[in-house]
Amino acid sequence: MNTQTSELTIIPPNAKLEKVFDGGCRTEGVAVAPDGMVYFSDLTVTYWTDMQAGYIWQHDPKTGTTKIFRSPSGMSNGITFDAEGRMVVAEGADCGGRRITRTDMKTGKSVILANVYNSRPLNSPNDLIIDEKERIYFTDSRFFGHEPIEQSVCGVYRIDPDGLLYRIISDLAKPNGVAVSPDQKTLYVSDYDDGLLDFRSKVEDMSHRRGPMALMAYDLAADGTAKRRQKLVDYSPQNGADGFVVDSSGNIFAAVRDKARPGVCVYFPDGKELAYIPTSEIPTNVAFGRGEESHVLYITAGKSLYKIQTTQTGYFIPLKQPTASS
Repeated sequence: MNTQTSELTIIPPNAKLEKVFDGGCRTEGVAVAPDGMVYFSDLTVTYWTDMQAGYIWQHDPKTGTTKIFRSPSGMSNGITFDAEGRMVVAEGADCGGRRITRTDMKTGKSVILANVYNSRPLNSPNDLIIDEKERIYFTDSRFFGHEPIEQSVCGVYRIDPDGLLYRIISDLAKPNGVAVSPDQKTLYVSDYDDGLLDFRSKVEDMSHRRGPMALMAYDLAADGTAKRRQKLVDYSPQNGADGFVVDSSGNIFAAVRDKARPGVCVYFPDGKELAYIPTSEIPTNVAFGRGEESHVLYITAGKSLYKIQTTQTGYFIPLKQPTASS
C-alpha cells in the first residue's frame, strides 16, 4: 500500500485497501450503525440509470455480504446515526425527498425532520452530522437534479432537538461534507463549488466557472451558532474534499476528489496533512467501523465500497443507555 505519512503512523505497514462491494452507480454517505452494520447510499442519477430510484445498501462485515436495505431511498446521500441508534439521512434532489429523515431501526418507521426553510423547499440536502447535544447539522447544496432552486443560498443548517430549523452558515459557495470535532468546539465544512447545478450541464455547457474548493473550520459556540475561523486546506484549482470524518484524536479523514491524486487525505486539526491513502476510484465519503472494527476505515468511491485498517479509532457521539421500559 503506497501511503504517505508524516509524524504519525496512520496506516499500518501491511495494511491493504480491500474492495468489499462493487456494482453500484455512485456510492456515497457511508456510515456505521452501533451494531457494526455498514450502510451507504447509491446515487442512481436518473438520467444515467433509466430512472432508478436510489438505494441504501447494508454491508455485514462479519459475512462480507451486501444487500439492499431501502429503495426508493429518497435519493439519500449522507447518513449518520443518533445517540439512540436511529438512522438519520440527507435526501437530495433528482426526484428525491429533499429533506432530512430519521428512521427507527427497530420498527422501520421514519419521520421527516426538515424539508422546508422559510416556507420554501430545501435545495438538495447533502451531508450531515450530530453533536453531543443531539443537534443535527446538514449541508444543503445542489450538484444534480432538475428541481427548481428555491433557497437563496447553499447553506449549512442546524436542527435542534425541539425540531426548530436554523440556517447557521451562508458564506460558502457549495457546502458539501460536514463534521464536528470531538471537543464540540469546531464545525468543519468542505466548500466544493464545481460550478454546476446538474451533472448533465457538463455536456450542454462546457463554459461553467468553478469556484472555491476548500476545507473550512468554524468556531462552534455552545448555542450551536457558527463563526468562520479559517481555511484549513485550499485545493483550488483542483477538486477538493467531498465527505469526511474525524477520529477520536481530532484528526480529519477527507475523501478528496482530485483526479490527479484521488484518495483519503488525513489532516491534523490545523489542516496540516499527515497521511494519504490513494484510491483507484474517485472517493466520496469515509466512516470508521465500530466494535471489533473500530480501527477500520470504510471508503465509498466510484461504484464501490472499500475498507482499510488504520491505527486510529473513529469519534462517535455517546450512545444513550436503553431504559428498563424500552
